[in-house]
Amino acid sequence: MKKFIIQVFTWWNSQTIGTRLHTWRKGKRVGEDEFGNVYYTGGKDSEGRTRRWVIFNGYSEASAIPAGWHGWMHHRTDTPPTEENYQPREWQKQHQQNLTGTPQAYRPQGAISASGQRPKVTGDYDAWTPN
Repeated sequence: MKKFIIQVFTWWNSQTIGTRLHTWRKGKRVGEDEFGNVYYTGGKDSEGRTRRWVIFNGYSEASAIPAGWHGWMHHRTDTPPTEENYQPREWQKQHQQNLTGTPQAYRPQGAISASGQRPKVTGDYDAWTPN
């Protein structure tokens, strides 16, 4: 019951009721990634290509799609990673959760939320002050 209520009132958790119905009617399951996200295909888009979509396992965050599935989702390849022996390149990074708004977020030197102290101005710039 909780899952149903969440699907009715939120769009950022897994799927909505509309997506559930569309997937049930037109979707064909293609595969699942290591995060538990499930990938589907079915129907045609405005350019005549087969539609592809993902149902996230939990919070919907696009950066949680692994590199191999990202290429398939964006029609860069016709073969999903489940049908080939896909190995990520050494320069491809693993997913890292978006930390914006959390205590672990990146705060550059001089940011008010970091230390509150802005570094001294360097070079030949002197700020104007009234006499």
